[in-house]
Parts: sequence; structure tokens; C-alpha cells
Amino acid sequence: MMLSIIMPVLDEAAGIEATLKALAPYRTRGVEIVVVDGGSNDGTPEICRPLADRVMAAPRGRAAQMNAGAAVARGDVLLFLHADTRLPDDADRHLRDGMARSGRVWGRFDVRFDGGGLALIAFMMNWRSRLTGIATGDQAMFVTRAAFEAAGGFASIALMEDVAMSARLKRIGRPFCLAARVTTSARRWKKHGVLRTVVLMWKLRLAYFFGADPIRLAKAYGYAER
Repeated sequence: MMLSIIMPVLDEAAGIEATLKALAPYRTRGVEIVVVDGGSNDGTPEICRPLADRVMAAPRGRAAQMNAGAAVARGDVLLFLHADTRLPDDADRHLRDGMARSGRVWGRFDVRFDGGGLALIAFMMNWRSRLTGIATGDQAMFVTRAAFEAAGGFASIALMEDVAMSARLKRIGRPFCLAARVTTSARRWKKHGVLRTVVLMWKLRLAYFFGADPIRLAKAYGYAER
């Protein structure tokens, strides 16, 4: 079972070198690293090239970039990793053993934040994901190539592509929820405040559930992030 890690990036020069160096042990174990750039202006692709197996360009947008990466990746299992998220040690072993044991074709990791004071938020995210079977991009979703193709890849929408993909994959089977935790950046939560960020994310999810246009939601998200 070959694993490919697909990472969409955009103007990540400040931190991408450290992120990819943390993945070096995986490359020595045969894991493929595919970086998909959405049109960076800060030299991100040049930084990535010595540290990844493939660096490619794609139209801007996380869904489009991840689909492009999946199309060229060689792995039987695809793991989609944000540029500000770190995998736990031996994530590849956890993933392979868990999928083989459970017989499930997709899943995600538990998440924690790199800043203090957000343990409850991480707990709630992981609990909600187990309850609903919906995974988020911060949880490093993984899926067999066959299931990814059966689900039609990520929907070409401006926001909530992870939620839409989870809903499609749930028709194939429940996710395998790994207790091993990825560590993701708390910068958004620190910048805008925990309560404000929680309220924003729930409002956006609720609006998406009731059929709101993802383009409008993405604009609302971008405005709130300013």
C-alpha cells in the first residue's frame, strides 16, 4: 500500500520549509510528497522543490489543487495535508495498520492545536467528527484512490470542500477515526479570538447545510478573517 501526501499551498514561504523537512522521514520510508501550488508570489515552489517528490502548479483553490495532486500521485492511499499541519510520528504506520484492521477506505486523524488554551476546542472537533462522520481538512483526511475516484474527487467549490467530500465518502462507508493526533496551527484562533471563530465556523457550516452558495460563504469567511 503506497501512500502519497498531497499538500496544497499558496504563499507559504515563511513556514513551508519546516513543514516539508518534518516529512523527510516519510520520504525515506517510500511515502510520496506532492506539493500543488496555486499561484504563489513569494517563491514557495522554489523552496519546495528540493524537499518534495513533485511540485506542480494548478488553478487556485484548495479543491482544484488537491484534485490536481491526486491525479498525478502514485499512491494507493492519498493523504491531504494542510501546509500548517504536522503529522504525528509514524502516521503512515498508524494509517496503514488502522485501515487494514478496520477494512475502511477513508478516515482522518484527531487534531490538536500548537497553542495553549485550545484543548477543549480540539476535543469538541474530534468528538463532533466521530459523531457525524464528517472530517475537516485540519484533520488530515486520507482515502484510498479507488474510493476517492468513486466519490468523484473534491467538489469544485470555494469553501466546505472537505465537508462535501466527507458526505460523499460516507455513502461508501464510515470513516476510520485515528486517535493519533495531527498538530495544526492556532494562528486563526489566536488572531480572531476563540468565541468569534467558533461562532463564525458554525454559522458557515449551518448556512452550507441549508444550501448557501459556497462562493458567498467563502467571501464571508475571507471578510471575517481580515
